[in-house]
Amino acid sequence: MGEHNHDDGQPHEHEHDHAHGEHEHDHAHGEHEHDHAHGHGHDHDHGHPSGFKGFLYNLFVPHSHDAADSIDDALEASREGVRALKVSLFLLLGTTILQFVVVLLSGSVALLADTVHNFSDALTAVPLWIAFILGRRVATRRYTYGFGRAEDLAGLFIIAVVALSAIVAAWQSIERFINPQPLHNLWWVVAAGFIGFLGNEAVAIYRIRVGQKIGSAALVADGVHARMDGFTSLAVLLGAFGAMVGFPLADPIVGLLISVAIVVLLWGTVRSIGRRLMDGIEPGLVHTVEDALAETPGVRGVERVQLRWVGHRLQGNATITLDDVSLEVADTVAAAASSHVRSTVRNLDDFVIRPQSASGSSATAQLAS
Repeated sequence: MGEHNHDDGQPHEHEHDHAHGEHEHDHAHGEHEHDHAHGHGHDHDHGHPSGFKGFLYNLFVPHSHDAADSIDDALEASREGVRALKVSLFLLLGTTILQFVVVLLSGSVALLADTVHNFSDALTAVPLWIAFILGRRVATRRYTYGFGRAEDLAGLFIIAVVALSAIVAAWQSIERFINPQPLHNLWWVVAAGFIGFLGNEAVAIYRIRVGQKIGSAALVADGVHARMDGFTSLAVLLGAFGAMVGFPLADPIVGLLISVAIVVLLWGTVRSIGRRLMDGIEPGLVHTVEDALAETPGVRGVERVQLRWVGHRLQGNATITLDDVSLEVADTVAAAASSHVRSTVRNLDDFVIRPQSASGSSATAQLAS
């Protein structure tokens, strides 16, 4: 039978013709019973650690997606991301100003360094902001998939800034070992370090929550970055307490420990952004789409599912097996399958379903949503 393209009538920010790598997933399906190999309601083990190690992992390497709570409109998701960046940027700038006032009162070099560090890190929101704006542009003949990848490139910039901050923090700590700096008005320094921690943690929670909601790995990475900066501010606080009890080397020691922790924990963010750039996808999302397809009445089997992230939006295609039915019936089943998948994975933009007959003949219909 011939192939036909149908549009589900929903507006889309970009319309693309996608070519995907050949990653085949074989599944066992029973005759007319949708005996899906993965089973419905299965538990996907992502291999994350448990206990205290798991707590730290979730704190600094959180998930970058939540399909069930995702925003289904691409433009609204982009606006939500920009709003998060605006609010968090001004919150960090306010925190920086408060810390600078305390620097003038205390003369703390350590606090001055942390203040400058927080100010420069607040500016990492700018390239990500630009990336969200670029992602709204319609695809061109040169960039046929649109500009969503700009968001992942901004994520690489954030990784570079975090790595640089770890190096600078380590260098400052070593320099304080060599040339200890006396501190004045220590309680003001403690207050400023606490302000820095609270400001950064508030920004971290907000950015990570929005990043998970819209599926943005870069925004989640920027949130983790803010969380790391908050613990860097705590180093100033702990250093001040150390000086109070007659142990001034506490400041550089804690600074070095935090620098090492940043480098170790940064690896999770590097993997997340790198996986996006290599079209890697969370296996749980693939299982979710497979289940949604297999549960659709009329679908006999799911031969292949391919997904990939472009910025904070998903694209993909699937091949499903039907009985030897008419083209009209195949179109109806494919439309129902597409609707089911889109209601399950709400941040899915372009998704092509290719039905094929159980006898192994060529596709009986094609539906693009």
